[in-house]
Amino acid sequence: VIPPPVIHIESYSEDSISFSLKMTTNIKVSGYVVNIYWTLDSHRQEKRTLVIQGEKSMQKVANLTAHTPYEISAWAKTELGDSPLSFVHVVTSGTRPESPSLKAKAINQTAVECSWTGPRNVVYGIFYATSFLELYRSPHNSTTSAHNITVLVQRDEQYLFLV
Repeated sequence: VIPPPVIHIESYSEDSISFSLKMTTNIKVSGYVVNIYWTLDSHRQEKRTLVIQGEKSMQKVANLTAHTPYEISAWAKTELGDSPLSFVHVVTSGTRPESPSLKAKAINQTAVECSWTGPRNVVYGIFYATSFLELYRSPHNSTTSAHNITVLVQRDEQYLFLV
């Protein structure tokens, strides 16, 4: 039986998490697959995937948001097959930034100008869809470090926007 890998949180800060991965077995490990999950607002779950080569691993994941819960899951790729998943949860330190105040204005039938307030020197994600279900499951999206963006949409549709 292949055991799940051990994920150990080494440290965390406002914008990063450092963790180590190891196996408690003599089975040869060729690498790991790690997923980091977090939820934006209550509508959109985000994921970042890392594919790591080698038996032991120290990783640092940066560009995270302060005071946000993250779930890290990992499994090992071994000579006998994939291991079961293991999970850890961690909340980054600091104070979570306030949600931006979004304004969306139609420029014409296929373009919407989105603008918002919020801190400088951060990356914003703009998500939009024609229903709450689509906004949660598979929205259109774009990123920018500016405080406005023009997005192209389909004519004769109503859209929901989230930044």
